[in-house]
Amino acid sequence: MAKTKRKSQGKKKQSKAETSTLSLKEELAQKRKAAQARKEFTSLISKLLGSGLFLGMLLFLVGGIKIAIPGVLGIVVISLCYKYPRQALFAFVMYVPFAGTIIYMLGNSPILQLAKDAFYVPVAIALWQTCKKQNQPFIVPKAIKTPLLILFGCSLLTLMFINGGQQFNPPISNVPVGILTPPSNDIPLGVGILGLKVFLGYLPLISCVYYLIRNKQDFILLSRLQIVLILICGILGVIQYILLTIGVCKGTVGVSGDALFKASLEARCFFGGALLYTPEQGVIRLPGTFVAPWQWAWFLISSTFFTFATTFSDKSIIWRLVSLVALALVFVNAVISGQRIALALVPTCFVLLLLLTGQIGNLKRFIPLVGGFALILVIAMAANPVVVQDRMDSFVSRWNAAPPQAFIVGQFEDSWKNVDTPIGSGLGRATNSARVMGSTRLVETYYPKLLYEVGIVGVLAFLGLVTSITIAAFKAHRTIKNRDLRTYGASMWVFILFISYNTYYYPLDVDPVAVYYWLCAGIAFKLPVIDKQESQEEIPGNQKGQKKRSFKNNLNSQVCI
Repeated sequence: MAKTKRKSQGKKKQSKAETSTLSLKEELAQKRKAAQARKEFTSLISKLLGSGLFLGMLLFLVGGIKIAIPGVLGIVVISLCYKYPRQALFAFVMYVPFAGTIIYMLGNSPILQLAKDAFYVPVAIALWQTCKKQNQPFIVPKAIKTPLLILFGCSLLTLMFINGGQQFNPPISNVPVGILTPPSNDIPLGVGILGLKVFLGYLPLISCVYYLIRNKQDFILLSRLQIVLILICGILGVIQYILLTIGVCKGTVGVSGDALFKASLEARCFFGGALLYTPEQGVIRLPGTFVAPWQWAWFLISSTFFTFATTFSDKSIIWRLVSLVALALVFVNAVISGQRIALALVPTCFVLLLLLTGQIGNLKRFIPLVGGFALILVIAMAANPVVVQDRMDSFVSRWNAAPPQAFIVGQFEDSWKNVDTPIGSGLGRATNSARVMGSTRLVETYYPKLLYEVGIVGVLAFLGLVTSITIAAFKAHRTIKNRDLRTYGASMWVFILFISYNTYYYPLDVDPVAVYYWLCAGIAFKLPVIDKQESQEEIPGNQKGQKKRSFKNNLNSQVCI
């Protein structure tokens, strides 16, 4: 017995020695590097606080405390994000779902509308500079480079010739306002620049995710972080509904006429922005944690893909259950939020995911998870049958009154009649956020909106880009061998497919889909690299160390930061 114990102990020590990949010298080097990093961080913080306070004093003298505080915070955040882009990427992902709540809690300053870009823009700039120094491609994968350059060229043509022509041709008396005669209070180039930023501004997120998510640990952290965010937002959405029903928040009261059916900031209930709650008229539109109800609806639709992916792909049963609860909250909020599009698309996307990812055939995971999910929904529906029936009646009546297909066809016809040239009527001319710079047209569906702004040439170029992204994402997930990573990649591909050709409303213009579309594309393109990394680490025998080192050298050549 003693001999066998000694042998087993010896084997354990030997296995520990084999698994230890760092020598004493390497461990000491790592500790020195960590100490140096802490020292640099402390020095940077002290410098930022000093310069921030100086700038804050100047801004306070010019514009008061409302300008000084955002200015100081902006300097600190931008500098830290530029220095630590990976951490800034996670901070950006965390900020997006709560941007609407933060904006209105701090007074709805116009500067706060750009707050999330203070996280994102420094990351993109730092990554681009590093890729340039290391001679690495910033646009990944190669398959989307040519379609992207074509689309960018078409957009620049519209910006220069249409927006530029409007800018340098002031209005003439007795001449009607038209393509080259904008209203006198317009800044057409400003409208165009804002329109281009909304159109393609978040596309570099593909590269940010591809390069800054280094390994499987980073990916798991990102996927679980998204689940936590969805869970928190879902709970806050339910709380918001309860506060309205019990009378803590009054909702839309003291108004008449059309105001009874419009979301209002005056009715805001702790979280998010404008809401509509007029139970006596049978209407409710909740914003959740976002600025407006329709953004909340598209957050719920997007969350279906993230929660489904983690529910069926995470190795931890605890996180699968947490994700299942988050998915149930998405369904519950789709019902109580009053958003008909969420009520229709959340279950539709769930069924679509089951079919296209192949999880319906994975009985070991499908039956327990879907069974538990169905039980949660049945209990929720049994507890609130009146609410469910009201939402279903509202959806059916709205569909009968204005069928979506007829609405989309009407929008296409209207844009086709009113667009001025084959390259459009000007970037930003149908973008809501660009109206601060000039007059804009309300076009409520995405591809008709593009048709009006960049013309048929720009629409075809954009279709070429999203098609290349969709095909590349499909090919990427088909190369993944790990079953869990493959499921997650398939979910991202289905989301990309769904958003790429969706024209109802304009989710690619606003949060959160304007961020999540490019985020999911970056994840889809990175997963095959992570899969190869994991497969190399599983190689047995003496070849493991050599092949693992050679793979890491190849991987490091792809990683800019």
